[in-house]
Amino acid sequence: MANNPTIDFAQVTAVMGGENFSAHASEIHGLLTGVISAGFPFEDESFLTLISDFFNNGEGLGKNLKDLLKSMYADIWQAMIDDSFGFQLLIPDDDESLTERGQALGLWVQGYNLGFGLQQKDNKDFSADVKEIINDFANIANLSTEMDDDEETENAYFELLEYVRISALLCFAELGAKPAQRSGKNTLH
Repeated sequence: MANNPTIDFAQVTAVMGGENFSAHASEIHGLLTGVISAGFPFEDESFLTLISDFFNNGEGLGKNLKDLLKSMYADIWQAMIDDSFGFQLLIPDDDESLTERGQALGLWVQGYNLGFGLQQKDNKDFSADVKEIINDFANIANLSTEMDDDEETENAYFELLEYVRISALLCFAELGAKPAQRSGKNTLH
């Protein structure tokens, strides 16, 4: 479940549906997190073109969707640079089925891999930890979406969710481009 202050899964899904935008909310959040983790500069809004090209056939994005994506982007940045490690993946709430949450996690990781790969094309300079994370994420993206709805599977899901969350933070810590400091501004909006 997302812990971002201005967005939640249902809100993102509703805006995307209202704009006839067929991408999954988790996948878009993963893509934005991936580009940010891989060093995409905060001040660059070309992520909107990237999303339009990959998920909307290069067609323009509606104002509500653009505003939402900008808000998501700023929220991800804020959570990534926050010392409290409050970053959370945007996935369905815990009251949704485990299968739905598992599919969303897989889509989030696919989006992350896409965003990360578009930003970091040469992995020779990655640490062994980042290389392992990218390899693990590729495996996670290919996991079966068929899940037993039992306590053991639920626990495994939460462990995997936490691993993905912490791994995204680790990649950002190593490769992320910290926002330019502006006079008197410490908070991203």
